[in-house]
Amino acid sequence: MADTKQTIVERLFAQHGGALQAFLSRRVRKQPDAAELAQEVYVRMLRVTDLGEIHNPEGYLFTVASNLVKEHARHERRDRDAVDVEDPLVQQELSELPPFAGLLDTEMRVKRLREVLEQLPPKCHAAVVLQYWHGQSYEEIAKRLGVSTHMVKKYLSQALVHCRRRMARLG
Repeated sequence: MADTKQTIVERLFAQHGGALQAFLSRRVRKQPDAAELAQEVYVRMLRVTDLGEIHNPEGYLFTVASNLVKEHARHERRDRDAVDVEDPLVQQELSELPPFAGLLDTEMRVKRLREVLEQLPPKCHAAVVLQYWHGQSYEEIAKRLGVSTHMVKKYLSQALVHCRRRMARLG
């Protein structure tokens, strides 16, 4: 039976080897990979217990090849995403620590600024939010808060003075 299986597989490759090679070449980046996958198709076909049970051996041949291409692509992605820690460029990146102190300092300042802004009277706070976070004009803010544009300017000025004083005290 082993001779029969080998004979069937050899016949398949004799008849469809060129088409199989072309099929694989169109689906992988490197020609040597296509040749290697063709050999693996041959090996997998030889592992099939009963080739006589396969109704369409040519279709099965290309199904095996298609599955191998998918498997190969997964391996390629995994290998491409892997980092070689021995690479000098990677070593250099790993040796340079990110500026966590600066990031933490900025986060603390932003948190403190939010606390300081929460201390403002409601309309003054609203004017700051509408001006600096929503980019609204003095006229739009005045209309929204039901005050004059002069009062909006006064609210923003008060907020600025308040924030400068409170933030300066914190160092």
